[in-house]
Amino acid sequence: MVSTERVEAWVEEYVRAWRSNRPEDIAALFSTHAEYHEWPYATDWVGRDEIVQGWLGRAAWQEGGWEFEWSILTVNGDTAAIEGTGHYKKLGTFANLWTVTFDSRGKCAMFRMWNNEV
Repeated sequence: MVSTERVEAWVEEYVRAWRSNRPEDIAALFSTHAEYHEWPYATDWVGRDEIVQGWLGRAAWQEGGWEFEWSILTVNGDTAAIEGTGHYKKLGTFANLWTVTFDSRGKCAMFRMWNNEV
């Protein structure tokens, strides 16, 4: 079971990694064989190294600045549901729904995001 506190800390680390774009910050979020899936885009990154490379490929999205607001919807066993809204100066506003499944060490093993432009 994952605690609400662990989920909050993980999301804060995620946002920090999105700001820094440092490979080590990104890698620290995910287990070795983690999966990252995003809809409606055809994003399926499997394995921590592929997740890091995919994430770094989106650095341009942040140009001009951005903000992210989020809240936990629920925590059930090893999985949390999180809603968020990203405001990107160049891209617009996106509503997100994440499900994050954690391994026994508190790393993300499965990340699923539904990403919709508002």
